[in-house]
Amino acid sequence: MLSTALAGCSVLIAVDRRSSELTAALERHGATVQQAAALTIESHIDDPSLISRTRELIADPPDIVVATTGVGFRGWVEAADEAGLAEDLEVAFRGAQIVARGPKARGAIQQAGFTADWVAESETAAELGQYLVAEGVSGKRIAVQHHGSGADGLDELFTGHGAEVVSLTVYRWGPPPDPAVVRRSVLAAARGDYDAVLFTSAPGAAEWLAEARRADALDAIRLRARKRRLLMTAVGPITAEPLIEADIETLIAERGRLGSLVRAVVMHFGGGHAPHHVTPAGRFELRSGGAVLDGRYIPLSPTGVDVVAALFEAGGGVVSRADLQRVLPRSGQSPHAVEMAVARLREALGAPDVIKTVVKRGYRLNVEDQ
Repeated sequence: MLSTALAGCSVLIAVDRRSSELTAALERHGATVQQAAALTIESHIDDPSLISRTRELIADPPDIVVATTGVGFRGWVEAADEAGLAEDLEVAFRGAQIVARGPKARGAIQQAGFTADWVAESETAAELGQYLVAEGVSGKRIAVQHHGSGADGLDELFTGHGAEVVSLTVYRWGPPPDPAVVRRSVLAAARGDYDAVLFTSAPGAAEWLAEARRADALDAIRLRARKRRLLMTAVGPITAEPLIEADIETLIAERGRLGSLVRAVVMHFGGGHAPHHVTPAGRFELRSGGAVLDGRYIPLSPTGVDVVAALFEAGGGVVSRADLQRVLPRSGQSPHAVEMAVARLREALGAPDVIKTVVKRGYRLNVEDQ
């Protein structure tokens, strides 16, 4: 384990591609990770048309090569290699201008041994298309590797400006491997079972949110994100678009890479950016399964989490016994249920002064002036 920055954090990754790599990186910082891929990638590398068009480009090399995604460009090169065409494709690309729709596509270009001549800063097909049209594409032969959602308007744009386009589809987005898992994940996020949800593609984010709408869980997820009880995190601005359109507060990684995504989550919870209060026993933070007090993660029962959450959100204000009783399961069976729950919570925290009793009124978190 590299650190304990994510100790006590339950993280959902709503991705299919490289999910194992992302899981391992989060677990090295102490997180508990669950996966619920909202979409899968259906590879087309065995599609005869992909190899056929690759042969066409070898026979008649392109003037421009457009890489729209890292996984797509990487898959194309791998397919060419398996067909024994890698060296010929390399020769065909020698005189071509290679452009990338973002850093992940650029990384795949570099990994394949090529150099990206230009990268779209906004990571959009629109910026890429505008750039090439401004440079002039009339009479040019352009190879366009498409992303999983298919049509992005580039083929039509370049053709309309006099270019000859060779279109290549390496993969497409498919249905989730287990729709029931996705449904359970959105309901769990709405209940507060996760501290963070991570997204690495706009289509995946859009489909996960669509499932949240179908499950009538989107409002609760939006509210938890607004209260900063649920960290919704995207690998880049394009991935974040469906979340922002749904009015969900989103943390966007500075660079469009998985490493940056992990660092953003680690810095949020381990770098002092998570919501907190200062108490006599130290800095106090909430987690989905407990609390962090003075840097120490303390697991709590679901009832304990509900009680401490009510006190935490009050920010030092008094929470009445009646209000606390409402967050307890079957609490009406005993008039002393709240007192018992608070006593167990104090014992678990190991710092009785963190929760103060306010005579005849209720309880409050012992928050020091900040």
